Formats: sequence, C-alpha cells, structure tokens
Amino acid sequence: MPHVILPDGARLGFDVFGAEHQERVTPIVLVGGVSSLKGDWERLSGSLARVRPVLVFDHRGMGDSKLADDEPLSIELLARDLLFLLVHLGWKELAICGFSMGGVVTQQLLFLPYNSERPTPLPFRVTHVLLTGSLCSPLRDKRYGLLIQPVPNRPLSRQEKLDVARPSLERAFDLKWISDPQNAERLEALLPRMIVGRPQKVIMKQLRAMNRFDFTGMHERLPRSTEFLVIHGDLDAIVPTYCGEEILRRIPWARRGRIGTEFGAVESLQFGHHWFEYFDVQMWHDVVENFLASKHLARL
Repeated sequence: MPHVILPDGARLGFDVFGAEHQERVTPIVLVGGVSSLKGDWERLSGSLARVRPVLVFDHRGMGDSKLADDEPLSIELLARDLLFLLVHLGWKELAICGFSMGGVVTQQLLFLPYNSERPTPLPFRVTHVLLTGSLCSPLRDKRYGLLIQPVPNRPLSRQEKLDVARPSLERAFDLKWISDPQNAERLEALLPRMIVGRPQKVIMKQLRAMNRFDFTGMHERLPRSTEFLVIHGDLDAIVPTYCGEEILRRIPWARRGRIGTEFGAVESLQFGHHWFEYFDVQMWHDVVENFLASKHLARL
C-alpha cells in the first residue's frame, strides 16, 4: 500500500489512479471529510481516472493512515499533511476537490503561504478548486452536523456496530434517496464500510478541529487566477446550504454549479451531503471535467 511518513512520524496512506495520464493532463486531488476514507470516492475516482491522474488518501488516523501519537488534530495540521504528500508526489500543477471538512483543509492549504506564524509557499500551482458540501467558518447551528451515536463502554458485536453506524450514514442522504428501492442495495453495501477503519476517537478529534479554525481575512488573499466552483445540495442535513453561500461571498469570483441538462451541469440540487453518490456518476464526471477545462477570465 503506497504511503508516506510525515515529519512527526505519522503515516498517510494514498492511491494514485490513472497515473498513465500524468504527462498529458492536470491531476486532481480528492480530499475527504470527517470520518471519510479514500475508498468512499470509488465511483468518482474510478470514472475520473479514465482521463486524468486522481489522488485519494486517508487523513491521519483513518483507514490506512496512522497517527504519530495521541496528539490533537487541527485543520492546519491536516493541510500540512496534504502539502507533504503533494511535495512527495512532485506534481507542479494540480486541481483539488475538497468535500466537507476536505474543503476546509483545501482552503487551509491555499492559505499556508499567508500563515502568520509559519508561512509556507506552495511549490505547485493549484489551477482549479471544487468546494463541495463545505464551509468556510465553523458550524454553530446544532440542527446540522454529523450524527454521533453514543457507544456503550464495552466491546460491540458486528451487528451492534452496524446499528450504531446506520443513522450516521443515513444522515448523509435524504429521505427520498433512502426510501428509493433502487438505492437500498447501495446503502447496504456502504454500511459495513462504516465500521472499518474509522476510529471514533479520531473522528471526535476531527470534529473538534472543525470547531477551531479561523479563516478571517484570508480569502481576499487568494490568487484570482485560481478557479473556484461551489457545489452544495439543497437537502444537505450535515452542512447547510447557507455555508455554501458564505463561501461564494468570501470568494466573489467563485462560481456555483450550473443546474440543467447540458454538458457539465448538475441535474438538480435535490441531493444530500454525499453528493457523489447521487445521480449517474457520468454526470459528476462531466461536471468536474467541464470545470477543469475552463480558463481564467479577467475579472473586475
């Protein structure tokens, strides 16, 4: 399993798919959210890898990655982890799709050159950034967020683990999607994955990190040459739609995903947090590829 050892001894497990395209097209990095693993991207990563290199990885402490010690996590630490991995790969130009917490990590990565205590230049150019189901300030609305089930202080049977994980997984979708018999098989396939490689202790660290970041005054320092696309489902029960609107206000040259049936448009905004599990994956493939083909235009 490919991995890198971070400066503090932690380990990041990663995969690069579609490496045969590396000399011809810009690679894309898919950055997951709280509790996510690199395998969660399988539908989209597999499709995109047909035409470009795709990097997926596990945040420290999750899946194939390891913590250094019992250290606290911060968004900045996770961003520097990603920076180390990208330097290791040696890519000079890339695009990033940051989902949920992954979008916060992506923003933090872009802010590292302007860090007040430890400014760190990026030795690569980020051409395009998709921020999906994400946010740019801590979420204080208790109606939203991950559903964390209390876990008994004893070893759980496999069925008990599945029962604990089910409400959290279902919250990532909407009631109509869950009730559709065509999605039942997919939901049951996803559920066993929720109880492997996702230690609750690390998830709680990630949630605490999501309450402690501060991007005040940072977005205005982003280069206007970097393209931004914001995609946010109206049925997102974890990160509300007004978080996507806030990103659009903070990054005034960012675009929102087009709605419609033409190439590169999102069919509808009627989707929940796990947007990449909705619709035919070819639609999302086309959304990403159409965005990555766009060039910077002079802006007022």
